[in-house]
Amino acid sequence: MQVPLKIVLRNIASQYKEDIEAEVKEWAGKLERFYPGIISCRVAVEMPHQHHREGNLYKATVTLTVPKKQIVVSREHALHQIHENYRIALREAFEETERQIKEHTFIISKDVKDHTLQPHGVVSKLFPEGYGFIESFGGREIYFHQNSVLDGFEKLKIGTEVRFEEEQGEKGPQASSVKILRKAHAHHRRH
Repeated sequence: MQVPLKIVLRNIASQYKEDIEAEVKEWAGKLERFYPGIISCRVAVEMPHQHHREGNLYKATVTLTVPKKQIVVSREHALHQIHENYRIALREAFEETERQIKEHTFIISKDVKDHTLQPHGVVSKLFPEGYGFIESFGGREIYFHQNSVLDGFEKLKIGTEVRFEEEQGEKGPQASSVKILRKAHAHHRRH
């Protein structure tokens, strides 16, 4: 997360605070492993004042900020067994948050350029002066300069599989950005 996890506890008995914080950190950690692009996460757990019809409720609210969206999920549970019900409220709030992240990720992936269509190939030539050539899987040769390698020119070897953005340069096609897909394997021969 770009911003540290924020946990807010309201009207919670002190004997439950440590357990609730540990549980929130565990759930937030699972979300972050599932979706590392999370910008911030704020979790509020509270026991609001007594409601006449529902009785006392535990309420868990997860506010998550991801690129291009803020997700807010609240879940409430009755307080007959105080310890178990904050867990149920947390679990349901985080499960719904995860579902919404998956949905958002799916929608965003349809909006973003499909990376499977982005050209790819293997590094076929490297020169110590700081440039090289990619042999595209279509058989074409594309020039690239060390400044266009996103992962570092020094990490490239002959046979390294890469994706690249192509543009027309002064002397023909060139890669404006090069991203390493896999390191070169030992069985690739040197040119």
